[in-house]
Amino acid sequence: MSATTTPRVPASLRRQQILKAATTLFAERGFYGTTTRQIADKVGVKEIILFRLFPNKRDLYWAVIEAKCAPRPEWNRLRELLGMDLEEDERFARIARGILERHLNDTTLTRLLLFSSLESHELTERFYRTYLAEFYDLLAGYIRRRIREKKFRRVDPLLAARGFIGMVFYHILVQELFGGARFTKFQIPKVADTITSVWLEGMLSR
Repeated sequence: MSATTTPRVPASLRRQQILKAATTLFAERGFYGTTTRQIADKVGVKEIILFRLFPNKRDLYWAVIEAKCAPRPEWNRLRELLGMDLEEDERFARIARGILERHLNDTTLTRLLLFSSLESHELTERFYRTYLAEFYDLLAGYIRRRIREKKFRRVDPLLAARGFIGMVFYHILVQELFGGARFTKFQIPKVADTITSVWLEGMLSR
């Protein structure tokens, strides 16, 4: 190899470089606002290199989402928390804290999902089937059991699970995407405890 020959980058490393660049651009500009040429330019390669690793832009976008979700720590943590001997306020506060810490420390996944919901319902539905459905089913299953044990009120378990997670995600949206953090800052434990308290007030049997 001559001194002027550029060494080949392994495909695995090139894939990671492309995913990193695509994540940044997709989160800033959305699916339709980002071109494969822009991603290739950011990496410093020709588009043909990108298409050798990702057949099309939709596959690349999905690969970005998959990389952000793997190895699904929230799912594993949820299973663990639902099986632990905890008071309900501590259990659900821990669930909320885990979600808040992950998403407030890195808002790119939230941005990617918002863009996909506005631009490509196919990708949003695929994300729900692949990731969210299982998460909600796990939580709804626990709520259903607590209803049978007469610890929770008789409500629709899935709607109750969506209501709890919805409160957590709405806080993330308001703070990080809608600009709320510029006006009022909240500590994550306080947010988790407050959401849990409000939600449990409507769930616990009296």
